[in-house]
Amino acid sequence: MGWMQDETGLDKCAANYVPLTPLSHLRRAADVFADRLAVVHGDHRVTYAEYYGRCSRLASALEQIGVGPGEVVATLIPNLPAQAEAHFGVPACGAVLNTINTRLDVATVAYIFEHGGAKVALVDTEFVALAEAACAEMEGTAPKIIEVTDKLPATGRHQTYEALLEGGDPTYDWKMPQDEWESLALNYTSGTTGRPKGVVYHHRGAYLMTMGTVISWRMVLHPVFMQIVPLFHCNGWNHTWMMPLIGGTLVCCRDITAGNIYNAIAVEGVTHFGGAPIVLNMLVNAPEEERRPFDHTVEVFTAGAPPAPATLAKIERLGFNVTQVYGLTETYGHVTECIWKAEDWNSLAQSDKAAIKARQGVAMPMMEHITVTDADLKEVPRDGTTQGEIMIRGNSVMKGYLKNPQATAESFAGGYFHSGDIAVQHPDGYIQIADRAKDIIISGGENISSVEVEGVIMGHPDVNLAAVVAKPDETWGEVPCAFVELKPGATGDEAALIAFTRETLAGFKAPKKVVFQELPKTSTGKIQKFELRKTAADL
Repeated sequence: MGWMQDETGLDKCAANYVPLTPLSHLRRAADVFADRLAVVHGDHRVTYAEYYGRCSRLASALEQIGVGPGEVVATLIPNLPAQAEAHFGVPACGAVLNTINTRLDVATVAYIFEHGGAKVALVDTEFVALAEAACAEMEGTAPKIIEVTDKLPATGRHQTYEALLEGGDPTYDWKMPQDEWESLALNYTSGTTGRPKGVVYHHRGAYLMTMGTVISWRMVLHPVFMQIVPLFHCNGWNHTWMMPLIGGTLVCCRDITAGNIYNAIAVEGVTHFGGAPIVLNMLVNAPEEERRPFDHTVEVFTAGAPPAPATLAKIERLGFNVTQVYGLTETYGHVTECIWKAEDWNSLAQSDKAAIKARQGVAMPMMEHITVTDADLKEVPRDGTTQGEIMIRGNSVMKGYLKNPQATAESFAGGYFHSGDIAVQHPDGYIQIADRAKDIIISGGENISSVEVEGVIMGHPDVNLAAVVAKPDETWGEVPCAFVELKPGATGDEAALIAFTRETLAGFKAPKKVVFQELPKTSTGKIQKFELRKTAADL
């Protein structure tokens, strides 16, 4: 199908077919945007020509110390220039990049080193002790540690990253993939139950992710992008691979605080960033002394738990335009977007606008089909009520789980990636998450969306963050239990907050118990509901 009757001589060749890879973006930028500012971190300010040279030195040096094509180079680094350089330098020598969550425990890091087969680990000084302890726990060959120095002095126990680069060749000839299906990166899921799974990305998926994001984010040349999403989380949603495509400036940030974000916007002129809803809350609730004035609109992609409409309404008044996106580690990050229909929605009340912006939306350009289906893989009615599972098909879906063919086959059953997220689909096709399958609360046979209850609680003026989980109940089986993090200076009143939710929610949906405490969070700002479930079970 699609072939002409006579295709004699119409073959793929070097002139008309090149495997897709995000590495191409930096090779081009080193020439086209040679003198433009590429990466910023305090006094570290390098042009694209210099950025390319440093990545080339890294690739060359890794090869010199024995890293071969297809082998794994791990990192334990915050959002620093070295972590950005690893995104290009590691695959440029044919290796596979494995960025590891810096907040993991020793046993889990040891497992990832072992399971992924890391040969080298680039490690920030703050996490050297963690990496050393993990290596000591391994049964197999431990990776060689290269120490990245930033705010702490070197330990003196390992070769430093800068010393490694000094021995590299800035003119090193990059090993570009011969097949775009070659593995580019290895990312491990959060592993809240059992061992984390190794998600393998290919060059094609990452390349198309960068292209689709530029379109969806309405980007033009030379944005100033602040890397807030940890680069160990879905490779920072692939944004570091994307920046050279449009000659953008990557602003690195080790410590994500409201003050640091406001400073970067005011001083560096940050125009774009991505982050979890917790980042939006941080900005909305920042004290006046941490805020800085700015005179441009900052475009924000937010993903993770669906942001509360109340938070979205507040942050837009501060100069931020928020677009809700959705995705998973298995999909390279975001794969749906809430495209704004200005002609239909601009005239709505602010609260109604915010409610729409909280939807996860429609498939992004690099994806083929994203829908909501029932257990038989039949699409649910587009009525905004009937729930099903989000199913995903497209080029920015993982190759599969490393060394786990059974889990891979299960996740791809029926020709779609099974997200595990429960959602509805509105008449216009926009998807809206109701809950993770494991977060649905079933009370007396009625399904309660924890997301819906959280959204209402977040509308209370004293609430900073809220999470709702199931609490065992002798009568109803389960009832909603709310864990609430208050704003500074606020005092918790359980009865008053429950009464507040009853003004909006049906009685059976209102929380039956409210606990005021700081919420446990992952390194990417997601609330760890599995910890809260344990607490709720003991109440």
